[in-house]
Amino acid sequence: MANFLKGITITLVNRVQTGEDDFGAIIYDDVEILVDNVLVAPTSSDDVVNQMSLTGKKAVYTLAIPKGDTHDWEDKEVKFFNQRWRTFGVPLEGIEDMIPLDWNKKVMVERYG
Repeated sequence: MANFLKGITITLVNRVQTGEDDFGAIIYDDVEILVDNVLVAPTSSDDVVNQMSLTGKKAVYTLAIPKGDTHDWEDKEVKFFNQRWRTFGVPLEGIEDMIPLDWNKKVMVERYG
């Protein structure tokens, strides 16, 4: 059976510690990682209301992350649709073998920047 669903490539921005300045403050550099086959779907109105109540953040999209992905998605900047977004909340992950499609993790994003 052919899989007709196909996600887009998004950019995950990972902050990496590269050193310290003269005052001991940590210096970070942003490393952009391309992640293929990510599904992007508008967040349901129920989820928007629930997230506003729980976190005070307005979820705009929900990202479905492909199986086998090992990146950290918690509180990260992502880029897609020529805009910047920020993930929030703990990514929800299912058991890979129990989910029939190519995605087993989801995370919500809010508008950023």
